[in-house]
Amino acid sequence: MGIVHMEAQAGASSIEVTRPEAAGKSLVGTSPAMQRVRRLISAVAPKDCTVLIQGASGSGKELVARTVHDESRRAGGPFIAVDCTGLRDTLLESQLFGHVKGAFTGAEQNTLGFIRAADRGTLFLDEIGEMDIKTQAKLLRVIQERVVVPLGGIKPIPVDVRLVAATHRDLKAMVARGEFREDLYFRLDVVRVEVPSLADRRTDVLALAEHFLERLAALYEEPVKRLSPEARQLLEAYRWPGNVRELANAVEHAVVMTTGDVIGVLELPERVRGGVALGADPATGPIITLESAEKGLIERALRATSGNQSKAADLLSIDRRRLYRKVRRYGLKHLADPND
Repeated sequence: MGIVHMEAQAGASSIEVTRPEAAGKSLVGTSPAMQRVRRLISAVAPKDCTVLIQGASGSGKELVARTVHDESRRAGGPFIAVDCTGLRDTLLESQLFGHVKGAFTGAEQNTLGFIRAADRGTLFLDEIGEMDIKTQAKLLRVIQERVVVPLGGIKPIPVDVRLVAATHRDLKAMVARGEFREDLYFRLDVVRVEVPSLADRRTDVLALAEHFLERLAALYEEPVKRLSPEARQLLEAYRWPGNVRELANAVEHAVVMTTGDVIGVLELPERVRGGVALGADPATGPIITLESAEKGLIERALRATSGNQSKAADLLSIDRRRLYRKVRRYGLKHLADPND
């Protein structure tokens, strides 16, 4: 059976089915932090216990959950990913627990709900800290009794589901404030997997970037683009507050903006280029070399003048012959007008 992704928004659900071989195989990186995550996944995946995944937004919590599923005995069953931030409307119980025909106006047929759709597979509740107290109580019953009662129904229906939950919030602090049920918290926190932020696994940045380049090349049906040394340096220097998701978006931006085979500094998003100067520690953090900065300026001038090196030299206030030498030195002849 395929892996299924389901989201609830404004009372409606969308389902996306992907191939099992396409998921759970993208945990990229060899940093000590990721090695710890891999060891923990290998230990917990076969045990069928509840798993709580903690990590910042964009750090890859769903990918960790998919890997737990793929390495478990349930790998042949469905993987249902539910975004709890979208479960806030009046049809919440129907979306999660299902309903019987006639349970409410518009309920014209029976529905399974997310939990029963995950039978013999894995139910992934993303951002479970956003779930309201009433729904938490109903979910607790599912975990304890392994049954679900559809909205409008009275007969409990047995379910065989492994629960994996994720959050970027501090659930223990929420318990103390009365915002999250303590009994549910202890049911969820059997094994906790802490997903590191990208800032804590800087040695993985380039490996991740190259992984995204390969995926995008397959998506766009084109050769894999390469990162210039200067672009690689920028990616390593940036702090990535948006974590892996931000890196993936930055790489896609660069691929779209690059007409050749090599991604340069100017093809990277402006926030990445400017964020290095703002975010790097001048005492210990990586900075851009003068050569990298110079090459980037020459690239920009050549693009602004459509490759006219005379005009580019005027823009940069340098001698034209000196610019010619630097164009050759930095391998930028492909940007220059051959007739100039």
